[in-house]
Amino acid sequence: MRLERLSLFLVELPLVSPFATSFGEERTKQALLVALTADGVMGWGECVAGSGPWYSWETVETARYVISEHIRPLLSGHKAFEHPCDLGRVLAPIRGHAMAKAAVEAALWDIYARLQRKPLYQLLGGVREAVPAGVSVGIQPDIPTLLATVESFLSEGYPRVKLKIKPGWDVEPVRAVRERFPDLLLSVDANGAYTLEDRSTLRELDRYGLLMLEQPLHFEDLLEHAELGRELSTPICLDESITSARRAREALELGACRIINVKQGRVGGVSEALAIHALALERKIPLWCGGMLETGIGRALNVHLATLPGFTLPHDISATKRYFREDIADPPFELKDGHIPVPQRPGLGVEINWDRLLRSCTWSRTWKL
Repeated sequence: MRLERLSLFLVELPLVSPFATSFGEERTKQALLVALTADGVMGWGECVAGSGPWYSWETVETARYVISEHIRPLLSGHKAFEHPCDLGRVLAPIRGHAMAKAAVEAALWDIYARLQRKPLYQLLGGVREAVPAGVSVGIQPDIPTLLATVESFLSEGYPRVKLKIKPGWDVEPVRAVRERFPDLLLSVDANGAYTLEDRSTLRELDRYGLLMLEQPLHFEDLLEHAELGRELSTPICLDESITSARRAREALELGACRIINVKQGRVGGVSEALAIHALALERKIPLWCGGMLETGIGRALNVHLATLPGFTLPHDISATKRYFREDIADPPFELKDGHIPVPQRPGLGVEINWDRLLRSCTWSRTWKL
């Protein structure tokens, strides 16, 4: 693959409904899209960084700067790639900025698969043509609204529901959902909102048969997660704390988690996600694919990644209409029998709707490499 052009597009899409977590509330999705052209073929990637430094210190603005001012010159100096995994070596001089790097690598994977005229999952070693879906329910204004929201998603066919929690919104909503839906596959996600001083509250969640307790403590922590895990029967899943395959290995050695949420953008790209997958298979640790309110570009990549054999739990991968009335990629993803079908066209298997992209675009730039 010989690189020819790099383009960046900053888009804003309104969400169907506000999405609230322990970080705050989002009403729009701001996304940085990366387009690379190589050998006459255009491939796409999406940076999963948010508009502010809440989930991660990376934002769409830091990513835009790093890609345009630091990654772009490195790409210009090394235009030929035999395989997308080669990108890591080229970008090694840049420390951190995993989400920016991952977006560029995603575009390379799209090109690589398109050139071979195969859907991406086949090149990654995927074993499924549909992946089990899940839905993430943000913090609601009250318990009746929460119960109605969960019931609505169950009626659509979602087999797993994840509740966002925070101090003051934890035991009571979980109890209410479990009492109303006793057989529901249910998990909770704290996004690092608790400390060990809250251990009594977290222990109380053990009573409700949860699939997992996701990222209860500080985003950089492993040691306290290991301590907490010894006190709980509910498995701890780590999200923000797992930033690489090396970090995943450290977490498992310490006993900090029994489940890992893989977000390819958080760990630096598909190549690093594959390394975590290999480690998880070796250690017999279940994986699942997390979501970041992605557009159809990022959602497509998540679907392909989730086909790998080590991804054994339902994912935070929902139908397009869960978040957007209008997306910038076609076709939209739909829920079928509790699963999201995997695109079968070459590459990511989705195509940009240029009319919608340009209507939602607030900034763009193209460079010749």
